Amino acid sequence: MAMASSPALFTASRGQTLTYLLAVCPFSIAFLVFINSSVSFVVTDLIGLHDGEGNAVGTLGFADELLALAACPLWGVLSDRIGVRHVCAIGYAIIAVALVLFVQATNVYPQLLLGRLLFSLGGSAVSTMVTAVLPTVTGKALRDQAYRASVSSELTITPARLNGLQNGHHPDGAATRASPSARLSGFVGLFAGCGALVSLGVFLPLPARFEKIGLSPAEAIRRSYYLVAAVAMIISLISFIGLRNLSEEEGKGWRALWSHHSGQHADDQDDDDEAFHGQERMPYWKQLTTALLLGFRNRSIALGYMGGFVARASSVAISLFIPLAVNHYYRVSGLCNEDHEPMPNSGLGDIKKACPRAYILASILTGVSQLIALLAAPAFGYLTDKSRRYNVPLLVAAFVGVVGYLAFGFLPNPQFKGPDGNAGVFVVMALLGISQIGAIVCSLAVLSNGILQVGVDDDALRKIYAEQGVDRQGAHIHNGHSGEGENQPLLAHSVDHRLQHLSHLKGSIAGVYSLYGGAGILILTKAGGSLFDVLSSGTPFYIMAVFNGILLVTGLVCGILNARSKGVSG
Repeated sequence: MAMASSPALFTASRGQTLTYLLAVCPFSIAFLVFINSSVSFVVTDLIGLHDGEGNAVGTLGFADELLALAACPLWGVLSDRIGVRHVCAIGYAIIAVALVLFVQATNVYPQLLLGRLLFSLGGSAVSTMVTAVLPTVTGKALRDQAYRASVSSELTITPARLNGLQNGHHPDGAATRASPSARLSGFVGLFAGCGALVSLGVFLPLPARFEKIGLSPAEAIRRSYYLVAAVAMIISLISFIGLRNLSEEEGKGWRALWSHHSGQHADDQDDDDEAFHGQERMPYWKQLTTALLLGFRNRSIALGYMGGFVARASSVAISLFIPLAVNHYYRVSGLCNEDHEPMPNSGLGDIKKACPRAYILASILTGVSQLIALLAAPAFGYLTDKSRRYNVPLLVAAFVGVVGYLAFGFLPNPQFKGPDGNAGVFVVMALLGISQIGAIVCSLAVLSNGILQVGVDDDALRKIYAEQGVDRQGAHIHNGHSGEGENQPLLAHSVDHRLQHLSHLKGSIAGVYSLYGGAGILILTKAGGSLFDVLSSGTPFYIMAVFNGILLVTGLVCGILNARSKGVSG
């Protein structure tokens, strides 16, 4: 039975699923890695700024994150009106235009800054859609399973079936208990990581390859940006074509952008669809405030938001502060033989120039971390599906993060060879990679399950059956009518309505999820960067240990509340 129903885990068409996994997910990361890694070369080789380069790069990055903080929720709210497909296509098109304009700049302020802000606008759109598309791809499968289970429960209520429901197990097998979002989220993490590899292995070597054929450094950088911009435009077209006719996206489009009246596009739909479309047309501000408030009222969504906060902060801790800590160790230990010191707040490019040995070590350490993360991503997706009530994989990831970041902060030195080296640093880096990918995959899965109203409680069908008298009245109230006919399956209607309840807000919720992630980045970079100089080089990692500790406590509290809910319902 489970094998027969496994293909239904991805009820989006094969083309839609492949578009999501092979285009939307990896390239949302690939273009960001490319611009972050190459911006210093644009500043020095293209614009010709050599004094204050570090400050310019830092300011551009800070402005990017600040705009993304505001733009992500707005893109999410907009996608609830016009659809995730349009926002994906627009986002990648904006990235393409921004990359072209970026290398037309002749000064840092305002031209390069405006180009980076335009890129941030497109990047925030596609990163938010990575989260928003996930429940869209898998939501129909979940409701179809619930529909079949509820019809079966109503038509054939046997003692064995009733006992199974009362114990939180459905006798029809694992198919009704599978969480498509949890399993797919593991692949989302895997392909997003592959996007970074595409950038490092294909995009970033482009300037050097163009220089080999005789172009000047400035022209090589320009041509590289043009080529990457062309790829971004191709991905925009692929998203526009490949994400057509997604489930739950009916009635969304440019007309809905200005519509504030409920149900106006549901003339030929049934009453349940009318209620659904009516919710989609709630005012923009109410969509956003509702998504924010859900973080305090829905345990799964709250845990997902907190996981997103830690996940995004983890990516910065590994990509920024580990190289910075390695460089700091080499400088204070006198291991750099170069004549000049790196500038404050400079990126990896300057570390590479000032202290190649530190750059090599930082690259090895971060590479090990990301490799372990890629390998662990599918496993976290699978395990999250098996522990939806207590979210054990997320708790494990948070605990591993506490241990790993504390261990790295207390390391006497980051070297793995030599008289003072210790190969145990690789174990620490593996822990950091596991923590990062665990937070990413599990937070996406928990959030998506919260949107689809599963995972909080595996006893949903049992509770609906036990409360069918209440559900009958509730369905009547929510749907605004009383005549669905004697043959309409009551439980099917109740389950379907319950599981759809937050689907109309998936974009807004995804936007707030990205907002939490952006806040995590800003807090860590600002507080961690300042305390790095004032206190010690281990401070950013102690902060990350605290973040993971908060996530661990939040997850434990949610698990306890879920267990109590099960006990009360039992």
